[in-house]
Amino acid sequence: MAQSERMIDIAGVHKTFVADHGTVTALEPVTITIKEGEFISIVGPSGCGKSTLLRLISGLDQATGGTITLDTAGRKRPVGFVFQEPVLLPWKTILENVRFPLDTAGVSRAEADKIALDLIKMVGLAGFEKALPRQLSGGMRQRAAIARSLSDDPPILLMDEPFSAVDLLTRDTLNDELLRIWQSTGKTILLVTHSVDEAAYLADRVMVMTARPGKLKCVHNVDLARPRGEDTKLDPAYHALVAQLRRDLRDPHSATSGEAH
Repeated sequence: MAQSERMIDIAGVHKTFVADHGTVTALEPVTITIKEGEFISIVGPSGCGKSTLLRLISGLDQATGGTITLDTAGRKRPVGFVFQEPVLLPWKTILENVRFPLDTAGVSRAEADKIALDLIKMVGLAGFEKALPRQLSGGMRQRAAIARSLSDDPPILLMDEPFSAVDLLTRDTLNDELLRIWQSTGKTILLVTHSVDEAAYLADRVMVMTARPGKLKCVHNVDLARPRGEDTKLDPAYHALVAQLRRDLRDPHSATSGEAH
């Protein structure tokens, strides 16, 4: 997959909040460039600013300082966001949920249905188009949320611990499904996760954040062959990277670096 063009430029981005007890620094200046089609995992201790960084990239929140530039050719909605919980509309069917962004954008019903049905099939939910969210398992609901996030074809997909609420076997299956979707769509993906195994298995690069106030400690290139599968998890290089990430997280304040490319 070509990764020559810059998709996201983050330059000195930081975030502070005003709380009752004073100013809280959620994220210290972070600088990194992310290429088109790249898969980035972000790991770090709880409260280190991982989710804050995704919200700043998405525009759901505003940085206190620094700049974020998205090279998305003026797309009206350049970013799709998948949250920890699926956040589906409970009174709408899976088809209606996946179609919802297209409906609000004024896309014709026939075209919206075609796009939504194709996405439902792609995420492995064919046959559940008329089901309500409460009739699906947690993993199936998250598949539907991923399909909805892709419905208007954003070039960037941000994912905030999307598989943390499912069991390990389901998580492994969803990891493989996500890789398949990424390979077939060429999206630029940023995934926040607490699982170093998941981070290493999925990514081209892994960003490691320090404890609050969050800094970018280091960035690891993942030199594992693609496509990835069960054999990847037997590779000594995979186990070495997982071990290194665990060491990084056990010593969250050492040797920090705010810049990586």
